[in-house]
Amino acid sequence: MKSRLSWTGDRTFLGQTESGHSVVIGTAHEDAPKPGPSAMELVLLGAGACSCYDVVSILEKGRQAVRDVEVELEADRAEDPPKVFTRIHLHFIVTGRDLDPKRVERAINLSVEKYCSATAMLEKTARVTHDFEVVDG
Repeated sequence: MKSRLSWTGDRTFLGQTESGHSVVIGTAHEDAPKPGPSAMELVLLGAGACSCYDVVSILEKGRQAVRDVEVELEADRAEDPPKVFTRIHLHFIVTGRDLDPKRVERAINLSVEKYCSATAMLEKTARVTHDFEVVDG
């Protein structure tokens, strides 16, 4: 896997992935507006995306009628540099018809505790917890 990051001015960078996607990354500098998500916001989103992907895949393979999976992420960071994540909580909202809550729970546990490489890396510095709700629809 390869990526490239270019400084475009102020505290703004353009990230380009090997797969051809681009993202503006930046933090607010002085009174300038924030040009895009910060690097740490992207790390947190990456953990959520990694886990959501797993949950959808596991539920579909289990023939669950899943229609939507959302994850709300909340994190705390250390006060001193390098200001790593110290706590991350993932709250999954899984929507579908006649979903089995035990199968949803199993899918989430498998993702967060076994398959998701992003949460596995983040667990080196952060306590990662999760919960979920099932919405019939």
